[in-house]
Amino acid sequence: MGNARRTSWLYGLVEPTSGESFFYEFCHLDSICFEKYLELFAEKYPQDLHIIQLDNGSFHQTLNLSIPDNIILLFQPPYTPQVNPIEIFWKELKKLMKWEIFDYLEELRLKLSKKLEKLTPLMIQSVTGLDFILESLFSTIIPQS
Repeated sequence: MGNARRTSWLYGLVEPTSGESFFYEFCHLDSICFEKYLELFAEKYPQDLHIIQLDNGSFHQTLNLSIPDNIILLFQPPYTPQVNPIEIFWKELKKLMKWEIFDYLEELRLKLSKKLEKLTPLMIQSVTGLDFILESLFSTIIPQS
């Protein structure tokens, strides 16, 4: 009976202008789970076209990745987490949970779930909808003439 290390990865997307969000927990941080996450997201919002900003993590860029038809991946420049709304959100979420100690992974998962349930779209928008982020996203998506 060894001490197997259990991990949990929270995948997330936030829409900085509306504060809408989509979170899902997986046991791995890899291309298989990322592909499943995109599939679940696309199924939840099937009528919309989604442009998802990502960092250059290797699991985001695998050649075998199957991307749903209603999703376009937009890769941010390397070493620029400060322009990615989800990275700003993760930073704020970590601040909410600092100084908390958990003896078991299940305690952390439960606390995290409760924190996410309490977040309103307005709260998420206030953290992620910063002017410089929106300007950079819109200039990337909508070329200026």
